[in-house]
Amino acid sequence: MTNSRSSVLFSLFFGLFFTSLTFGQLAFKFSNANQKKQRVKFQLINNLIIIPVELNGKELKFILDSGVNKTILFNLSQNDSVGLNNVERVELRGLGGDRSVEALISKKNRVKVGKMVNENENVYVILKDYFDLSGKMGKTIHGIIGFSLLRNFILKINYKNKTIDFYNAKYYKPNPCRKCETLPLEFYRNKPFINATVRLNEDPKKDTAVKLLIDTGGSDAIWLFEDTKSEIKSPKKYFTDILGEGLSGTIYGKRARLNRFTIASFDLKSPTVSYLDTTTTRNARRFKERNGSIGGEVLKRFIVWLDYPNRQLILKKNADFSTPFNYNMSGLDIVYSGKILVREENMAEIKDPFNQSIPNQNSVRFVASFSYKFRQSFRIKNVVPDSPADRAGLQKDDLILRINGRPSYEFKLGQILYKFQEKPYKKIKLLIQRRGRKMRFEFFLEKRV
Repeated sequence: MTNSRSSVLFSLFFGLFFTSLTFGQLAFKFSNANQKKQRVKFQLINNLIIIPVELNGKELKFILDSGVNKTILFNLSQNDSVGLNNVERVELRGLGGDRSVEALISKKNRVKVGKMVNENENVYVILKDYFDLSGKMGKTIHGIIGFSLLRNFILKINYKNKTIDFYNAKYYKPNPCRKCETLPLEFYRNKPFINATVRLNEDPKKDTAVKLLIDTGGSDAIWLFEDTKSEIKSPKKYFTDILGEGLSGTIYGKRARLNRFTIASFDLKSPTVSYLDTTTTRNARRFKERNGSIGGEVLKRFIVWLDYPNRQLILKKNADFSTPFNYNMSGLDIVYSGKILVREENMAEIKDPFNQSIPNQNSVRFVASFSYKFRQSFRIKNVVPDSPADRAGLQKDDLILRINGRPSYEFKLGQILYKFQEKPYKKIKLLIQRRGRKMRFEFFLEKRV
């Protein structure tokens, strides 16, 4: 489920630093050099763009992530066997500490998106899914793709229609757009950055200039890195929340609000913001001028033209531009947890023509039977300390059976997450299973900033 008001507390931590040598590779191009345009439909889950990618003939699902400069593959099952070429071992490091993980690099792979193809793609394979990405998305996700797909095309991303138009830069002629704003892109290690301003609540009359990564692979609105400027410090009013997963485990940050965020001439009022400390973002701070990131919760409020060949970003606000920014007010980090066997009651209506207790009418009887079916399940991955859910007594690994009286399998993951963001003081009732025992809990959503 994708809801225009959804602001999910999940952000990808794939600012990976590669300790191995990198190898030159080609970029994507149209299989027909004269092709002018390719439209690709995508799924929008938790503010993230999911596109079909064909790797060595195998159809997979990847996140389109402007915040990564490598193609990364993980979460392969026996049913997703992919022939990988020229494999070598490497080490990766990412956000969440200095821990390195073992991975593989596979060279000279054929990767295809629509009619765009790269015959010489390097693919980094993480051998263990440290991020539990498919669990957090409620859908199997096989990897992420970024710079090699973006570098040669001009992309028009329409978040409302869930389409991306890839334009051949050689033939592209932009249409006049009176309500569009154009910003220059600056690149560092093949990642795009723009200049914007923030107005902090601590100083609501002063604008602070910031340089931010354009990160289509992050679902949050805005991240700010503490102490990258004298003004960017821990706010007075915040709460600690789960921002995502890193190679060293769960990543926490300080959730707050800005007074205002301005990009070009567009002003966004009271957006949510997450402050990250030095330890969490050590590798991301290698670009000394960087102050943070802009993620999908902001980007989805625009039609976005991402133009790497001409080094520019073009924005036009859409119908969601003025939608209020919300966040998870429960303190629960919910993930998909596979299939479970569920007993369902089936009611059958039977008419008895021989029972004439009521003149000129057949009597009706209802007969109940039961069937067992496999249904999707959800569990609590983490509980934020001192949150409403924590104070109610909910715990990590509780299996969610019912939400406000409805079976949990009737929801999609995005719908569950949206319930935790709808409005403050809404009552949430949960029936959970803990070590074989069913238990009931209730709490009220709490607006903390």
